Amino acid sequence: PNVVSVMDSILGDRANVARVEPLDYPHFVRALGMADIVLTDSGGVQEEAPALGKPVLVMRETTERPEGVAAGTARLIGTDEDRIVSEIFTLLDDTSRYSAMARAHNPFGDGHAAAKIAKVVAHAVGL
Repeated sequence: PNVVSVMDSILGDRANVARVEPLDYPHFVRALGMADIVLTDSGGVQEEAPALGKPVLVMRETTERPEGVAAGTARLIGTDEDRIVSEIFTLLDDTSRYSAMARAHNPFGDGHAAAKIAKVVAHAVGL
């Protein structure tokens, strides 16, 4: 929400870029899955996108989710137009850098929490 004017001024007229209003969860996950790169200022999105192997460019100067930056799934890029464009093209043009972010260890979970919980519960109730 804090970078709408910056996004629109840089990317507003491009056919392959979509800035959307908040989505319900199923549509949000579908949109993330279709994206190559996620640009956001949302802390929650910084947690969700790495689960789908999507590099995250955080358009803020600081983040409440430093785990993603430390793990390499996210990069703080601020709101400077030139830097945003540079970071986007760097990821799109450099497949090794893109892959490093897309495949970095997700510090927010491995996607297997439900199975682990079910195993613990089954053990606790004697199954």
